[in-house]
Amino acid sequence: MKHLDFITKIPNLGTPKIKSPLKGARFVDDSSPATLMLTSGELTELDTDVLQKDFEKAGPRERVYFDTSKARCAIVTCGGICPGINDVIRAIVHEAHYHYGVRHVLGITNGLRGFIPKYGYDVKELTPDTVSHIHQFGGTILGSSRGLQDPEEIVDSLERLNINVLFVIGGDGAMRAAKSIVNAVSARKRNIAIIGIPKTIDNDINFITRSFGFDTAVEKAAEVIQCAHVEATGIDMGVGLVKLMGREAGFIAAQATLAMQEVNFLLVPEQPFTLAGPGGLLEAVESRLKARKHAIIVCAEGAGQDLLGGEIERDPSGNPKLGDICGLLVDQLEEYALARGFEINVKFIDPSYLIRSVPANAGDRVYCGFLGQNAVHAAMAGKTGMVVSRLKSSMVHLPLDLVATERRRININSDWWSSVMEATGQHEYLK
Repeated sequence: MKHLDFITKIPNLGTPKIKSPLKGARFVDDSSPATLMLTSGELTELDTDVLQKDFEKAGPRERVYFDTSKARCAIVTCGGICPGINDVIRAIVHEAHYHYGVRHVLGITNGLRGFIPKYGYDVKELTPDTVSHIHQFGGTILGSSRGLQDPEEIVDSLERLNINVLFVIGGDGAMRAAKSIVNAVSARKRNIAIIGIPKTIDNDINFITRSFGFDTAVEKAAEVIQCAHVEATGIDMGVGLVKLMGREAGFIAAQATLAMQEVNFLLVPEQPFTLAGPGGLLEAVESRLKARKHAIIVCAEGAGQDLLGGEIERDPSGNPKLGDICGLLVDQLEEYALARGFEINVKFIDPSYLIRSVPANAGDRVYCGFLGQNAVHAAMAGKTGMVVSRLKSSMVHLPLDLVATERRRININSDWWSSVMEATGQHEYLK
């Protein structure tokens, strides 16, 4: 067993000296941190001792750093879309405008590219009127993009726009970019607060136990699994194959599997599997079909990439370009059935982009509201180089260094994963 240590202290631009404009707020005292007990199952790393650590509480401070009536804020959204981005944007604008009196919130369009002059993108003025209905729609009203941009050019733009606070909504790549912006700002000795709001539909950012949009994605994925079950049971020897998002972590697929209890085989990136031979998936599906006349397979998009061969290519954000694992599964299942002389009817459903583009459900909307409010509280207090998130039952501030180091993945030695496997019963077929 190893004991992990890490720094949870959040940088400040300076000493907050201005009395907060908030009325009747329950102010947070920085000298009283939230002490949380984390187990190895709740950490990305395995084989750790139970770890007790102090985290800085999220929430309003009695003293703020910026003169809020003169502060100028900007919001940028990066990477792939997911349910709830517009809700976070709306919450930031409302909190900044109505409670802190901030009169200028700018929306940087098309991700970090929006800072770079050569792309020629416009900047949007965000007001309570312009964001009043955006939570009813999926995606992001600001647009997004992937790929790294020069942090020096980004800071040049922040200076030209006279921005005091930048809110970065994005995944682990965006959080690394935010850290590089923090470094560039610090090198110039500029007082610009950089606040991250972690976003990933895959729920795979380090130390973020629940990312916004994840519950909505699971809910929609569960509906698709139910449709696949109807298709598979509506025909003799039917196989419903559902592809779900999950490049390097299968959280959506696993959680939706637990929600439905209809899945017979779950394939995720964290758990290698074989196709042919004893204990392989093909033989297991045959056994299931002969016993029950139908089968449901849920496959995270990043599962089984080792079975496809070839060199790994990467997209502009550095993510691996995934091969078509489900295409391989369909071909192999049909060829195997033909060679073994039994009937098989595969129904393949890929709802990936439908799931990530829907509006957030009620639970995610509540969480997005908390994230937006607390991001503004942190920024006005002069915090920087941090993200706001829920850890256990507490809203806390986490350093960018902590969340940008690596991706969170399913712990296949955990009780939770054991429950997933019990729900599928696939251990009866995959030896």
